[in-house]
Amino acid sequence: MTETQPPLGRLYDVGDRRLMLHRSGTGGPAVVFLPGAGLVGLDYVNTHDRVAELTTSVLYDRAGTGWSDPVALPRTAAAVTDELHALLPAAGIPAPYVLVGHSLGGAYARHYAQRFPGEVAGLLLLDPTHEDFLVRAPKQVPEMLEKMKSQDLPEPTEEQIQSSREALAQHFAAWPDSVRDALVENHLTAWRTAWNEDKNLYTEVADELRRAPALPDIPLIVLTAMGHDPTQAHLWPGDLLREINEMKRTIHAELVASVPRGEHRVLDDAGHGWMHEERPDVVLGAIADVLRAAKS
Repeated sequence: MTETQPPLGRLYDVGDRRLMLHRSGTGGPAVVFLPGAGLVGLDYVNTHDRVAELTTSVLYDRAGTGWSDPVALPRTAAAVTDELHALLPAAGIPAPYVLVGHSLGGAYARHYAQRFPGEVAGLLLLDPTHEDFLVRAPKQVPEMLEKMKSQDLPEPTEEQIQSSREALAQHFAAWPDSVRDALVENHLTAWRTAWNEDKNLYTEVADELRRAPALPDIPLIVLTAMGHDPTQAHLWPGDLLREINEMKRTIHAELVASVPRGEHRVLDDAGHGWMHEERPDVVLGAIADVLRAAKS
């Protein structure tokens, strides 16, 4: 995590902390991106710039991530959604919003819509985490996750850091010059963030989602990533990963079926972590579709 000014956007005072927010475009409803665990708002800037041609587009960093002030992780969904609920009006961005939530950000986007239904015009969930994932996963999954959580993450060696820096520089080659180096350094220094943000996902956050009211009757599109993902392939053996993905596809279909205006789209050629970069056309098309449905 950095302590410098963000390369794009600005810091807003929200309660006792400062939060990074970057906005572009005009009109409404505003599209607000909620990053996945370990990602930051500017990881979505290429998509954001395209969305800003359609309406107001908003990137932000949750507290404890990116260029926002540090906090202890993990956090409750209520804390995260309260924070966003205060940040958007502080930045002069009026409701209603179309929330684009990726992975863990998808769980937070759903919780925001559950808690503040009058402020959400539509939802696009990018391979969202789900409260029943661990309950319905193959029995090896919770056992392996528990074993992972009990391990200490070792400090990387200088060689590993340099190798990661080169890989990240290649990964962010298509990003604007103004943010590329800053993003590389952020991911190098904040590599534990995803691990820490996810620690209470299937306990506290899952319970919050189950206890919250049902989603409002708004347009909802869920994109399920079924393609190769290097991180997932590293975590899970091939046969087990295939079982996990099929279960995920089923859960996402059930989530879509739980609302009157839900739609499920499956991507066989994009992975979980960077689907917005691997298939930007599909993600942008889905955002445009939710916007059209919200306006109608």
